[in-house]
Amino acid sequence: MKVNAILILFVLGLFACSKKEESISPTTGSITESIYASGTVKSVDQYQAFVSISGIIEEIYVQEGEEVEVGTPLLRVSNETQKFNLENAKLTANFNDLANNQGKILEAEALAQTAKAKLNLDSSLFARQKTLWAQQVGTRVEYEQKELNYQSAKANYISAIQRYKELKRQINYSAAQTKKNVQISSRQNEDFILKSKVKGTILSLLKERGELVSPQTPIANLGNTKDYVLEMQVDEHDIFQVKLGQKIAITFDAYKNQIFEAEVSKIASIMNERNKTFLIEAHFTKAPEKLYPNVTFEANIILKTKNNALILPRNYLKNDSIVTLIDGSTRVVKLGLTDFQKAEILSGLSPKDQVVKPN
Repeated sequence: MKVNAILILFVLGLFACSKKEESISPTTGSITESIYASGTVKSVDQYQAFVSISGIIEEIYVQEGEEVEVGTPLLRVSNETQKFNLENAKLTANFNDLANNQGKILEAEALAQTAKAKLNLDSSLFARQKTLWAQQVGTRVEYEQKELNYQSAKANYISAIQRYKELKRQINYSAAQTKKNVQISSRQNEDFILKSKVKGTILSLLKERGELVSPQTPIANLGNTKDYVLEMQVDEHDIFQVKLGQKIAITFDAYKNQIFEAEVSKIASIMNERNKTFLIEAHFTKAPEKLYPNVTFEANIILKTKNNALILPRNYLKNDSIVTLIDGSTRVVKLGLTDFQKAEILSGLSPKDQVVKPN
C-alpha cells in the first residue's frame, strides 16, 4: 500500500509539472494580420498557343527555350485543299481583272459612241423635216418616219449607255470581289502557319511533326521569362479586405526559410463560381534569383501590422475569446489582430497572468 501511495504521488507530481509547463504568460511583440493564399508563378504574357484550323503538322520552326518576337512563325499545318482554293481564287481574279476585260469595256463604249452619232444624225434630220412640215413641205409619212428614226436612235443610245455602265460596273465588281477572295484565301492560308502572339520564350512544345492537331489542341506554351506575375486565389469571404498595393509575403518550398516580397497589382472583378474565389495578381518587389513558370508558392497578404502588442498563442484560447488561468478560473478576453498562430490581447489579461492550454 505504501508503494502504491508513493507511485500515485509521483504520477501526480509529473502531472503537476506537465501542467506547469503548459502555462504561459502573454508577451509583448509585433503581430501581423494577413490573408493566406496559395498560387502559381506565371511568366508575363504566358499563354497556350492553338491552331485555328485542323490539319497535320508539316513543319516546326522553333525549339523549346528559343526566344521569339511577335509574329514569329512557330509551325505550319498542311492542308492541300486550301492550297488549291488559293490557286483557284488567283486564277479567277486574273480572269476577272479590270485590265484583262478592258477590251469588253472599249467595245461597249464604241457602241455607245456609234449610237450617239446615229442619234445626232436622226435628230438633225427630224428637226429639218419638222421645219419643212411646218412650211407644208413634204408628206406626213416622211415627217413621221423621221420622228420614228429619231425616237429609235434616242432609245438605242440610252440603251447603249446603260449597257456600257452596267458592263463596267459588273467588271469592276467582279474584279474587286475576286481580289477579295484571293485575300480571304491568302488569310486562310496564313491560318495554317501558327505565329507567336508575344515577345518571349518557347516554354514548351506539346506536339511533334506529323501529328494531327485541331483548334482544341494546345500546341505550345509561350511567355516572357524576364518578368513574372504571381497568380493566387482568395476566398470570397476575404476578398473585401484585399486592396491594390498591399504587401504580400511569399514563400517557396525550393527556398527554405526565405521570404520574398510582392504587391497586389490586380484584383479580378468577378468571382469564379466553381470554387468561390477571386483571382489576385501580384508583382515582386523582392524576387528570387531564379524562377520557373508554374512553380507554386504560399502567400500572406498583409492587412495590418502592430508593434508592442500583448500577444498570446491562439492555441491557448478557447473559441478565440476565453482563457483559463493557472488557478483554474476563466476569463473573457478581447482580441485585436490575429494570425494563424498568435492573437493580440486588447483586454482581459496582463503580462503577469499565467494561462494554461485548454483541454
